[in-house]
Amino acid sequence: METAAAFEQVLEIRVRAVDELLDRLLGERIAPGEIARPPRLLAAMRHGVLNGGKRLRPFLVLESAALFGADETAALRVAAALECVHCYSLIHDDLPAMDDDDLRRGQPTVHKAFDEATAILAGDSLLTLAFDIVADESTALAADRRATLVLALARAAGIGGMAGGQALDLQAERTRPDETGIIMLQAMKTGALIRFACEAGAIAAGATPADRERLAEFGSAIGLAFQLADDLLDVTSDAATLGKATGKDEAAGKATLVRLHGAEWARRQLGGLVTQAHELLKPYGSAAASMKAAASFVALRQR
Repeated sequence: METAAAFEQVLEIRVRAVDELLDRLLGERIAPGEIARPPRLLAAMRHGVLNGGKRLRPFLVLESAALFGADETAALRVAAALECVHCYSLIHDDLPAMDDDDLRRGQPTVHKAFDEATAILAGDSLLTLAFDIVADESTALAADRRATLVLALARAAGIGGMAGGQALDLQAERTRPDETGIIMLQAMKTGALIRFACEAGAIAAGATPADRERLAEFGSAIGLAFQLADDLLDVTSDAATLGKATGKDEAAGKATLVRLHGAEWARRQLGGLVTQAHELLKPYGSAAASMKAAASFVALRQR
């Protein structure tokens, strides 16, 4: 098992590489086919992306790609594309019509730093940029693999994945779903992109369908763990530690597994999910050490 210190070191290296690429992709240079990059819109996009963050999803793309020997440069571009989708979702989630948050990663949310219309457009632009990045020939993978990644990312981000999960989450404030309903909305809203992150490396490497499915199952397990830990932190942490408001789910009456079963139950479930995730990676031995450490990090994080 990789130590926590070793994991943090690998994570820091990955984060630095992803941030450097995102900085370039969100630069002023106009890409072929573009007409212009409006400065205020670009600034809002950069504010929503280049403001810290754990970069867990890109990390998982890069580690799953390394597990199967995928091209590292291509995997880095896929990782950056996924982070663009994730950050678009955060920008839109923070809007007054959604979760109505003023703080994200310790900074003003995009609609507070700019305005609501610019925040909407920044999210829209990040979402479309993500597919631009994956489809571009600069992502040096065979065309069929790029197409498979585009399709998988679209399914993870759209009505059957993250966006659909957000719709269910908003609905849950009124309908109070049961445990099955909560698990479904969380698997969609949070889990779908994490599942994609873990499967994406296998797709990029041309791994077997069995390996793809195993990594996707791993992603589902840690996706549920991530949301469970997030809900736990919402009731046990504070805004200064998290960099965002806490206690909002409780105040809004949102249905969560922590609210349904309590904090101690959630902690036990997190332990079980980490065990399940580690078991799924057993066939890969020590090569999967960083991904195993990521599962533990997701469950035990304090922010």
